[in-house]
Amino acid sequence: MVFLSRTSLSCGFMLLLFQFCFKVPGLTADTSFEQDEFQQPDDNFYITVTYLDASGKFQTHKVDSKTLSSSWVWESSVDKNQKPVVVRQIQESSSQPITNNSQESIHPSTNYDQQQNPIDPIKLRRQKLRQERKEKRIAELIHMSKETERQMQKAAIERTKEFNNTRKSWYSIWRKEYINPLSDSTVKLMRDQIIMAKVYASVARSTGETDLYNTLMGHIKENQHAIGDSNSDAELPESALEHAKAMGHTLSIAKDKLLDSAVISRKLRAMLQSLEGNINAVKKHNTFLVQHAAKTMPKPVHCLSLQLTTDYFLHNHTKKEMPDKEKLEDTSLYHYAIFSDNVLAASVVVNSTVVHAKEPHKHVFHIVTDKLNFAAMKMWFIAHPLPAIVDVENIDDFKWLNSSYCSVLRQLESARIKEYYFKANHPSSLSDGNENLKYRNPKYLSMLNHLRFYMPEVYPKLDKLLFLDDDIVVQKDLTPLWSIDMKGMVNGAVETCKESFHRFDTYLNFSNPLISENFDPQACGWAFGMNILDLKEWKKRNITGIYHYWQDLNEDRQLWKLGTLPPGLITFYNLTYPLDRRWHVLGLGYDPAINPSDIENAGVVHYNGNYKPWLDLAFTKYQSYWSKYVNVDDPNIQNCYSYQ
Repeated sequence: MVFLSRTSLSCGFMLLLFQFCFKVPGLTADTSFEQDEFQQPDDNFYITVTYLDASGKFQTHKVDSKTLSSSWVWESSVDKNQKPVVVRQIQESSSQPITNNSQESIHPSTNYDQQQNPIDPIKLRRQKLRQERKEKRIAELIHMSKETERQMQKAAIERTKEFNNTRKSWYSIWRKEYINPLSDSTVKLMRDQIIMAKVYASVARSTGETDLYNTLMGHIKENQHAIGDSNSDAELPESALEHAKAMGHTLSIAKDKLLDSAVISRKLRAMLQSLEGNINAVKKHNTFLVQHAAKTMPKPVHCLSLQLTTDYFLHNHTKKEMPDKEKLEDTSLYHYAIFSDNVLAASVVVNSTVVHAKEPHKHVFHIVTDKLNFAAMKMWFIAHPLPAIVDVENIDDFKWLNSSYCSVLRQLESARIKEYYFKANHPSSLSDGNENLKYRNPKYLSMLNHLRFYMPEVYPKLDKLLFLDDDIVVQKDLTPLWSIDMKGMVNGAVETCKESFHRFDTYLNFSNPLISENFDPQACGWAFGMNILDLKEWKKRNITGIYHYWQDLNEDRQLWKLGTLPPGLITFYNLTYPLDRRWHVLGLGYDPAINPSDIENAGVVHYNGNYKPWLDLAFTKYQSYWSKYVNVDDPNIQNCYSYQ
């Protein structure tokens, strides 16, 4: 018998008994074992391991001697009348040499932690060589000249530039398909067979091989039916493998008859081009559907607006005057501007702000909406009075906002813009898709979106104003914003640039000299959505005039695409004061990986993007920040959401 002991084993109670399955070369019954003369056999052999496991059950296991590492050494037993061989593993230690000077190193023991093991001369030699190489390398590095060091660094940088890790980056142990690499091998095989069968079928039809063409098409249908929606071999029916074998046999026949590298190559290229076209069409259609779903008012929100409008006229609120009208122009109070056509969204902005305000009676909300939602917006705040002041206005009552004064309204009357938005056969339509569909969003036609550039005209008596989008949620008291020293700047906003992202060249066309000669492409962008505005400085610097100037130059949309952020960046260029990032955290409408601590510590969270919190598209994990400020006890909300 052969005994094996290993000092690194944690289970000291386990005794391993090894029995040779066949004779070890060089060992016989008459062999005399001397510890200093015995060496590991040259040929490998199998060892049967018998042991008791942790539960006390008797177990056996077969071990191949060639699998033992170099740290295992062979030695003879002390008792020369016995013939066993002892195998042990050396414990390596960089600080203490290993010696073989005790009987305990020869006999197996259950106290493995206290064993001292013999050292292998070969292993000792390797350790010595490694130490010598290490000392030599250290000496070379110490005495290396600066020039040599720079050359080594330069060479390493050049090697890094030439390294291509594209293929390696495809692999990730966390991806599902690598959890079990063979779990979908049959599915992939059958799909590949279908592709090749289509190629050979096309060649067969063009060369007159009708029978082979029909056979291939039959196998294609069978394999497609067998695969169905399966993504792994476990989901395939039992007959799938037989279909794959039959297809393989037919493909072998087709290869013998039809294989022509040039023809097959042309067919595959044609299929690839066709598939790319189909993929692009599907992506474009998906973009259109997402944009449509994101910008269409949900049925419950539309229902709420209709119910509130009915209540407004039914209870004859049209003739009621608003109390405390003098506070609307009181510059000692905190004034907010909200431009929205969404009653539910506007109510969340106001409610979340008031909840966190230390002195809510000093806060005044100026809401501007369109004619369609004016009655509903008024009725909501009549039905849900707050300690703050809320004033609702109709944008159609602003008589000064006309095409002779407003550049955007004047451009919207042009035939070119009407064709761009309303003609399906325009080159930028869904079928042709030469333009990005998001820039054809109807919100760019709404003056509620451009009213932010006319703050002094809308509120001529105010000195400072906080602008809020209707897709934000307030989480802290915002009154400290009014006391910030903006150092003569007009707009206070949170900057959005990180490294090379969200800088001016992201939004503006710097190939146009009007842009490249007046702006820095690396200038930092900032966010609309929560902006503290100094209206005194606004008037002094004629901000609205600057906006009109650049809007007129962009009539053909060559300076920037449609929207309000690009003209905002231009209008407030070098006039924006950067706020602390914690005031305004963005991305809850498009980024699913925002740091939760950033959200919790934010003064305002912004659902900018397509996935608004009142839509079914919204990220579920972000919805609670918004929904907790919805007045779910309102009977109109309960009725509208119960019948959706």
